[in-house]
Amino acid sequence: MATKLMTLRNVPDDELDEILALLDAQGIAYYETSAGMFGISLPALWLHDSSRYPEARELLDDYAQQRASAARTRWQMELDAGRQRTMFDIWRERPLQTLCYLVLVVGLLYVSTVPFWFMQG
Repeated sequence: MATKLMTLRNVPDDELDEILALLDAQGIAYYETSAGMFGISLPALWLHDSSRYPEARELLDDYAQQRASAARTRWQMELDAGRQRTMFDIWRERPLQTLCYLVLVVGLLYVSTVPFWFMQG
């Protein structure tokens, strides 16, 4: 019986390619389902043989840990080199857009909380 290994929603293409190569290298049979024409179905990666699930899960967990570690290292290197964007950089690059977003957030908070102010009296 087929077993769902992972959901593919919001999985980048490069990550999916690496996962598929990893499964192929271990000889684990799988198939993909897409989100369908309207994007409401379940895009997922399924195993043909459910007895290989623990092995595949362990491979994916190790891969995810390595990918996260590499991403953290890349981020730290960018931060140390001064190339990592901060909120101040974004404010400097687009002050009007940032101000509009800030006004929008404050407006939404105001509209969301005003009814509760009048309920107390």
